[in-house]
Amino acid sequence: MTRLRALLLLPILGLPFLAAPVRATPTQVEIDALDPTAAQVRATELVTNFISNYHYKKVKLDDQLSGRVLDRYLENLDPNKSYFTADDVAAFAIHRDNMDDYLIHSQLQPAFDIFIRYRERVDARVAQARRLLADSFDFSINEDFAFDRSDLTWAGAAELDEFWRKRVKNDVLGLKLAGKSDTEITQTLTRRYEDLARRTAQINHEDVFELFINAYLTSIEPHTAYFSPRTSENFRIRMSLSLEGIGAILQADNEYTLVRQVLKGGPAERSGQLHEDDRITGVGQGVGEPIVDVIGWRLDDVVDLIRGKKDSVVRLQVLSKGLGPEGPTKVVTLTRSKIDLEDEAAKKSTIEIGEPDHRGKVGIITIPTFYQDFEARARGDDDYRSTTRDVHKLVDELKREDVQGIVIDLRGNGGGSLSEATELTGLFIDTGPVVQVQGSDGAVHIERDTNPGIAYGGPLAVLVDGNSASASEIFAAAMQDYHRGVIIGEPTFGKGTVQNLIDLDQYDHSGTDQKLGQLKATVAQFFRIAGDSTQHRGVIPDIGFPSAAGSEEQGERALPNALPWAQIEPANFVPARAPISEFSTARTRHDQRLADSRAFHLLQAQEAAAQDARKKTTVSLVQEIRKLEQERAEREQKEREVEFRASVGLPPIKDGETAPSDEPKVDIVLDEAAQVLADLIAPEPVIREAGPAPGFAASPAR
Repeated sequence: MTRLRALLLLPILGLPFLAAPVRATPTQVEIDALDPTAAQVRATELVTNFISNYHYKKVKLDDQLSGRVLDRYLENLDPNKSYFTADDVAAFAIHRDNMDDYLIHSQLQPAFDIFIRYRERVDARVAQARRLLADSFDFSINEDFAFDRSDLTWAGAAELDEFWRKRVKNDVLGLKLAGKSDTEITQTLTRRYEDLARRTAQINHEDVFELFINAYLTSIEPHTAYFSPRTSENFRIRMSLSLEGIGAILQADNEYTLVRQVLKGGPAERSGQLHEDDRITGVGQGVGEPIVDVIGWRLDDVVDLIRGKKDSVVRLQVLSKGLGPEGPTKVVTLTRSKIDLEDEAAKKSTIEIGEPDHRGKVGIITIPTFYQDFEARARGDDDYRSTTRDVHKLVDELKREDVQGIVIDLRGNGGGSLSEATELTGLFIDTGPVVQVQGSDGAVHIERDTNPGIAYGGPLAVLVDGNSASASEIFAAAMQDYHRGVIIGEPTFGKGTVQNLIDLDQYDHSGTDQKLGQLKATVAQFFRIAGDSTQHRGVIPDIGFPSAAGSEEQGERALPNALPWAQIEPANFVPARAPISEFSTARTRHDQRLADSRAFHLLQAQEAAAQDARKKTTVSLVQEIRKLEQERAEREQKEREVEFRASVGLPPIKDGETAPSDEPKVDIVLDEAAQVLADLIAPEPVIREAGPAPGFAASPAR
């Protein structure tokens, strides 16, 4: 599945995601009732009008865009190019220059006709796969299976026949290597293929319309999207309920369900067993129920299996990052729990640095998200929770602990409240502009900190990674532009745009009571006070960590049709005093420490293995070769884990056991960020006494 299509489907498994209930085989009436409705015609009129008049990116709905819409729609339906034939796509060419006209005139039937052809092709391939299950495969024949066709051209019917023969053979081989019997293999794959046909048959007119309109919208810009009435209602319900689940963000990735991010404070993070880039291949309920194979499932159906009540147990069959499709898998047992605000709130800790006879402390403030209890604030509660209020308290506590500097850890922080990003910046500067916001009309509005005084004027570092986005980037960019602190880590995500959620029902005056859904549209762009946008490039650290993945393969830079980097006039502001001249010295020491760190090299090797596994598009169908590849991958991963634990002073773990729950967490990147800040506090490798260091701003405290 293309990355863009995957990003349209990112449920958070800390939330009770309300997927449509799994039904039995649909009736013929359900299958045939697939036509656009009057409400969808009206929704199309409103969506095209809003996009033409108010979207930040002015794109004309013409023949050039029309071709992109058709391509995107076909990719949304068949991302791996394994159902439509080249002849099908050639037949669809009559629509290439007409998609714009269909949208302008709200003519939706052609999009529905294309989907009906897709459903026919799925049914035919499922029937073929089930027939092939009766064959006996020879796993000694030297042949490979190119399982990822997403970047290939559309294939002819004979080529797809061969693709599906190899796909079924690969499915059988995978289960055989997992120790399944012939009977179990046949039963598992029969269910897998039947589920594929069933889920496709259950796609209704609302789903088809959502797919088509989003093909149009994402052909313009990746953060603009349409939510059907059902999707909108499910989102509203999710947001109003307590957060219960495993605490992970999942996305579809070809046939797999990929762990996009593990949320801090959730069961997945606390277990230490589920990681970013792991792939979920099966889900089991409780401790005794069988694990259900979910390869090839729709993402919302997988989520429906994983979500559940607090204190209930779910078992995930996982293909770990760094391993190819040949496996092996492991089973991770998690107890679902409520993810409280406290789990997502800012927290503090300290790290000791320096020589044994001259120790010092650096304070750490970890901010998972930019939050504010808007309802409590609106009620006038004096003690409402917010990022800025919590961080202010933590800063005061760390100052009382005589820390020599503070690191703000924004790794994995995807953003949140813009006002909180502005107010948080105000804790570390006196007064002044924080971020510029340019609307679709070109007018620029400046968000400012207007509260005189600062909460902390000492040495400051901001730690970021490729998942630090939006509000995180606003704060990091302000600290960098003001020269208020050093930015450490990886280039950030690069999401520098603003979206508004538009309830289409409020603009429908047709007199009907049918629900139309919602439109999320990009209406503005963030710019740094120095004039550069955070869009696309993100925030480039002053002192970086090398990454196995190139920065062009991550974040906004990897999304099709993303807005480009841009510049406007800088705002008027006065930079603080920071030891910019000493960054080169700190960078040299940082590079040397990383070069000497065996633990960091092992982390890089693990990340490189994961990248290689994700880039792999072909596997051998020879059983002995696959077995050797599986054993080698498992052995290399185990060796890296053993060596890593030894390199950081942790005891080895016996096979079949997990790390003790009370084992101290090892965070090499955070430790190194603290050491970088210490180098800037004292250019000589000595820790100063408590208090602001020369070269860092020190202003009246609030």
